[in-house]
Amino acid sequence: MNHPRLLPLVLWLVFALAGCASVDSPREVSQALPASDSAFGRSVQRQAQAYDGRSGFRLLPNSSEAFRARAELIRNAQSSIDLQYYIVRDGLSTRALVSELLQAADRGVRVRILLDDTTSDGLDNLIGTLTAHPNIQLRVFNPLHLGRSTGVTRTLGRLFNLSRQHRRMHNKLWLVDNSMAIVGGRNLGDEYFDAEPNLNFTDIDLLGVGPVAEQLGHSFDQYWNSALSRPINDFFLRQPDADDLRRTRQSLDRALQEASTQRKALYDRLMAYRTQPRLDIWRNELIWAHNQALWDAPSKVLAPEEPDPQLLMTPQLAPDLNAVAHELILISAYFVPRDTGMLYLTSRADAGVSVNLLTNSLEATDVPAVHGGYAPYRKALLEHGVHLFELRRQPGAPHRHPLYRLHGSSDSSLHSKAIVIDRKKTFIGSFNFDPRSVLWNTEVGVMVDSPELAEYTRDLAAQGMAPARSYQPKLENGRVVWVTQDNNQLHTLTTEPGGLWRRFNAWISKAVGLERML
Repeated sequence: MNHPRLLPLVLWLVFALAGCASVDSPREVSQALPASDSAFGRSVQRQAQAYDGRSGFRLLPNSSEAFRARAELIRNAQSSIDLQYYIVRDGLSTRALVSELLQAADRGVRVRILLDDTTSDGLDNLIGTLTAHPNIQLRVFNPLHLGRSTGVTRTLGRLFNLSRQHRRMHNKLWLVDNSMAIVGGRNLGDEYFDAEPNLNFTDIDLLGVGPVAEQLGHSFDQYWNSALSRPINDFFLRQPDADDLRRTRQSLDRALQEASTQRKALYDRLMAYRTQPRLDIWRNELIWAHNQALWDAPSKVLAPEEPDPQLLMTPQLAPDLNAVAHELILISAYFVPRDTGMLYLTSRADAGVSVNLLTNSLEATDVPAVHGGYAPYRKALLEHGVHLFELRRQPGAPHRHPLYRLHGSSDSSLHSKAIVIDRKKTFIGSFNFDPRSVLWNTEVGVMVDSPELAEYTRDLAAQGMAPARSYQPKLENGRVVWVTQDNNQLHTLTTEPGGLWRRFNAWISKAVGLERML
């Protein structure tokens, strides 16, 4: 039987799925430019010479410093800027950074931007306009090849290849002149720099100076030159030109000018780097220490099932984690240990190691389904003496410490990822302690051998674990209860804090067996 009315729908679906289909073009292989190519890079090399191969580090534990560091690094760049991100969201902070990137490209700096493909959903043409600049290249990692033109067809396209499309590049790396780098948990967007009025992600970044930046440059090159990274221009039916770039510049200028009057307080806070730069001051505050840069192999995402351990970051972390003797502090926005993680944590606690975990509470997490993967392990962890702390949702007045400082009525959601081992070593990066980071997404981070940096990070964690900021789950007559503090008074909750909808989301992820995918 013929169905003539279905023909237009079928034709639309075929053409939509083919919309913006890829056109293979020769891909240029490129490498990070040597630090010695710029006066800025050479100044870093001279500074590092006195430290016998060690690198300089400084925590960026609050949103203002994290934004300022990125902007100031762009302003200091003379030869190259390499950026690698999972999420880039539009907003005042992003527009300010893009404006700085364009000015850097204007003065001859080579800019390479590598984004996970999900970042470009619906934004291909807008983002791709930047590539009209001769000094800016932009690639997307593990791209969807069909159906990029609409949200509906993107969803359909991903469903046709779900085994690969749920595997994402979660790396966050900011690298300038191959001599200074930033790693950590922050994506790019107003919520990550405390510029979003409804939500603030508390996060930790690490500024690395010297040899560590060169190590991270190797990681960027592996991803940039991977067959999984495709120039975004391959997906355009019409290539952006100088007129498109000119219109983008005009739009950026208008948006920043409007923000300077309509959002003056926020604009002035973000733009303070222009009149009060801090990078030279920070260079005199660096902690110099030995380190190891760690990252997953890009080909991790190609594995048909669980990847070969040789492709993973976790075996690189294992020697330090297995050597812990006295104290282990884990900070993880998303925590799903599975059986392997449970065995590791409980065996350490049973051996007398003080094991402390800070993660999100059900009421604070931005992904309640992940909490559903964590909650079933809570009782067993507590029975073995693991100390759990769950960051509360905390609207209201600012706190004293910058890591947990909240402004106005913003809600708090922990987004940090860090490990402190025996008060000696610190790992900071994009890695969460969940199956998604271990198996499916790619990650990057740095392990630093420095008691001074470890103590600083430990102090930040301890303040986040304070009773006024976190719930502490404990066992009472075999049941989990939550101890916290309000109005300087400790009290115990017998029902887990969190609304009905959040409870349902957490329950459904457990009920349908999503743990392995979280």
